[in-house]
Amino acid sequence: MHATIEAFSAETTDKSVLTDEAVDFIDRYWRAANYLSVGQIYLLDNPLLREPLEREHIKPRLLGHWGTTPGLNFIYTHLNRIIRERNQDVLFVCGPGHGGPALLAQTWLEGSYSELYPEISPDLTGMRRLFRQFSFPGGVPSHASPETPGSIHEGGELGYSLVHAFGAAFDNPDLVVACVIGDGEAETGPLAASWHGNKFLDPVRDGAVLPILHLNGYKIANPTVLGRMNDGTLHHLFEGLGYEPIFVEGSDPARMHRRMAAAMDQAFDLIRHIQTASRENAMFGMPRWPVIVLRSPKGWTGPKEVDGKKVEGSWRAHQVPVAQVREDQGHRRILEQWMQSYRPEELFDREGRLIPELRALAPEGDKRMGANPQANGGSGRQTLCRPDWREFAVSVPRPGGVLSEATRFAGAYLAEVMRQNADRRNFRIMGPDETCSNRLDAVLGVTDRAWMAPIEPGDEHLAQGGRVMEVLSEHLCQGWLEGYTLTGRHGVFNCYEAFIHIVGSMFNQHAKWLKVAREIDWRRPVPSFNYLLSSHVWRQDHNGFSHQDPGFLDLVVNKKADIVRIYLPPDANCLLRTTDHCLGTHDRINVIVAGKQPALQWLSAEQAEIHCAAGAGIWEWAGTEKAGEVPDVVLACAGDVPTTETLAAVDLLRRYVPHLKTRVVNVVDLLTLQHPSEHPHGLADAEFNALFTADRPVIFAFHGYPWLVHRLAYRRTNHVNLHVHGFREEGTTTTPFDMLVRNELDRFHLALAAIERVPGALQTGAHAVQLFRDTLIKHEIYVCEHGEDMPVITDWCWPANSGNAEQADHEPGM
Repeated sequence: MHATIEAFSAETTDKSVLTDEAVDFIDRYWRAANYLSVGQIYLLDNPLLREPLEREHIKPRLLGHWGTTPGLNFIYTHLNRIIRERNQDVLFVCGPGHGGPALLAQTWLEGSYSELYPEISPDLTGMRRLFRQFSFPGGVPSHASPETPGSIHEGGELGYSLVHAFGAAFDNPDLVVACVIGDGEAETGPLAASWHGNKFLDPVRDGAVLPILHLNGYKIANPTVLGRMNDGTLHHLFEGLGYEPIFVEGSDPARMHRRMAAAMDQAFDLIRHIQTASRENAMFGMPRWPVIVLRSPKGWTGPKEVDGKKVEGSWRAHQVPVAQVREDQGHRRILEQWMQSYRPEELFDREGRLIPELRALAPEGDKRMGANPQANGGSGRQTLCRPDWREFAVSVPRPGGVLSEATRFAGAYLAEVMRQNADRRNFRIMGPDETCSNRLDAVLGVTDRAWMAPIEPGDEHLAQGGRVMEVLSEHLCQGWLEGYTLTGRHGVFNCYEAFIHIVGSMFNQHAKWLKVAREIDWRRPVPSFNYLLSSHVWRQDHNGFSHQDPGFLDLVVNKKADIVRIYLPPDANCLLRTTDHCLGTHDRINVIVAGKQPALQWLSAEQAEIHCAAGAGIWEWAGTEKAGEVPDVVLACAGDVPTTETLAAVDLLRRYVPHLKTRVVNVVDLLTLQHPSEHPHGLADAEFNALFTADRPVIFAFHGYPWLVHRLAYRRTNHVNLHVHGFREEGTTTTPFDMLVRNELDRFHLALAAIERVPGALQTGAHAVQLFRDTLIKHEIYVCEHGEDMPVITDWCWPANSGNAEQADHEPGM
């Protein structure tokens, strides 16, 4: 019989297992961390105050944040005890914005910092350097960053800590992720949604997340929303969210140490009970995981007041509680008394080393939170097993001879990836309720959707232990996959193109993290973050203008060149090859845009392999130029729908302006357009000119906003002749072809542009121009009357005898 663990809870208590001696040791360790934190914010020299504090000892610019730091040190110190006593693997995620002083102080005390940065030695010399480098040119940032040992989370990313913690815990059964959430951070939308991660955390196969809500009451200049809630209200809030809240509140250090120790024991006992019951006794159901609510004064242990104004316990403690220390001798004395209040002579020996009995309080080896392998690419980089993508390829006997849904083939490939890595449990798919909508539903034949909440009759593919993560929050999908990949696992985030903008700031921060991490020699490579954007701008005609936006690509290219990649596969086989390639990369962000609707297929598997490897190429079978000739016009394309419209435009030109020599160039790797000095995939000038010519008009049909192509290619010789058609912010609920017409990306506008740009072609092609314009008028009348596109559009296919096409008598577009 299965039992439930839903009702188990730990009673809140002030009882503690700590002896008076243990309290004293923990308090001294905490004081040491606080002392080092203050020193980082203020001091250039005189690190142990062995001489009177003078002007030259103070940094010229005081840039740290003190308010959250003592609470972070308090939590970290108490987690050290838990790790030592329980031999527990704990990953520390620091949510409060600028808590860098605490993380640096703690990792220096435990020794992990000096191991990675030998010049910051665990002695007086190293202490001086630790202080000097903080928020200083040539040094380190004021928040947790890639340079910080034990960190997977950028301290400036307010709102993302808890979702990163859950991502790290998935498929890490022995790990507890202790996530400190600032009460200012708790006001953000992503953090508010992140509490629902408990509905997806499997106690059998996943690790645990211990949220620690640090309520110190204030943001930069205002009280916090949760900080002003009473304990009863907060208890109801977290109970409603499915957690067991444990409260710790006060300001007296001795009492607070006992309370925190009791709370930590309760929380870890509850975690152990949940996991044991689930793994050994076949118990199931959604557990009520613990959450610790810590109320402590902002700027705890700092100056009570400065210049007659309250500091500790107020918003004034948020950043630098004592300013103008260089200029104001009175303020300098306050700082000196503050630092002396920690009694550094009881903490450090003559050489500036932490005294041995305090050093013994830190865990050892990889158990130290600053040395946890999970914070550095995982315990060992797991290569993802990938099948041969060619086994899933579409048979394309001739260009345009097959109609298929590209992402459905990608779904079959991803299903096999899921199957081959089932035992490794190192691959997941994230998406906001769109796996089936994006035609990836084949994966549900291998695994279900992860779900810990109740399952009702009629629900499909929901299961504890499922490996498809669906929740209608792009923030959660993004953050889960970030935490998952940063701890060494692999995955794909599939999303509607228009709504990937929701995670724009998260993308920015992850790209910045990867950029910096790649420059740090001790940081291991991590699997790439892979986006698959489907339901894209050109087939959101049914949903309307709100769903029509390809601008995420513009944001992506702002990032450091070697971090980002953008792929616009024109068909299913190119999508398969691109997806396989992206899953094999590391330290990058790959963006793939591919449609899910039935579309003509162009390349065989062998052709797709060659084309995608090159990134861009001439489709000789499509153009009318002969070998050795220079074309009159180049019709270029990037994206699946633009490719189809380009080829349809070429077909029109073949039929109605047969003397015009055309070349078709397809671009699958968008960043080949950039100069090689700007991106490693950029084509050399000679290669670029060989494709696009150095002096002929180029009509470029582009998936996104036209100016992005201009931006990428602005340094090219022939940029002046580059004429880009793309999304021009014209859209509505209409037919698929009408969407293209509204933005002048349709075959008729492309053909007209080619005729207009070739000298003399307007005179020789005047009848074709008139025919194309008349057809556009007929189109407008037809769609408004019938609500669908003309058969001449929907029935078009690439002619089988295109190499010898003659002018036809039928309607243009057939």
